[in-house]
Amino acid sequence: MTGRLWRRLARAEARLAGGRATVAGVDEAGRGPLAGPVVAAAVVLDRERNWRGLDDSKKLTPDDRSELYARVLSGARAFGWSVIGPRRVDAMNIRRASLEAMRRAVLRLSLAPELVLVDGLDRIPGLSCEQQAVVDGDAKLLSVAAASIVAKVVRDRIMERLDQVWPAYGFGRHKGYGTPDHLEALERHGPCPLHRYSFAPVVELKLAL
Repeated sequence: MTGRLWRRLARAEARLAGGRATVAGVDEAGRGPLAGPVVAAAVVLDRERNWRGLDDSKKLTPDDRSELYARVLSGARAFGWSVIGPRRVDAMNIRRASLEAMRRAVLRLSLAPELVLVDGLDRIPGLSCEQQAVVDGDAKLLSVAAASIVAKVVRDRIMERLDQVWPAYGFGRHKGYGTPDHLEALERHGPCPLHRYSFAPVVELKLAL
């Protein structure tokens, strides 16, 4: 990865910011897994700092994400995150739960943003500030990339801790996604309280019990 990438992301964000000084990027992690929470993060970066290496969390190695996570938390102007567990995901549906986690993450910022840049198609309900939704924003905008890293690292660490509570499922390895070994463990043991009972194939297994 070259040092040019973060500058390109910063320039793209500056164009959308239009002179606004306090811009928050927002993203979530955990929409697709069969188990665990959905986590959202909001980050306000100083775009003049050197954010070399910053990119969409999905393109980074776990070690790179951990390093950048520490850099973001130590160097960001403000950050916040929110966690919504599997029972709330079941009650609200994953789209609404993700948006609610994003709303809470923004409200936990120590700075009130003038503009919120949201990864995806949806704006966040319940916010009074200006917003713009950007498809693939985590690959296009600096603050959204930072938020994607924070959300991913926070969620991964939660799943690694929960692996110690329910070790039979391998949550520390697959983080709740529907991998073959996770599906095999589900069939062998049935769902645990960490699973999303509204998600197939968890719902099918739960009904079969």
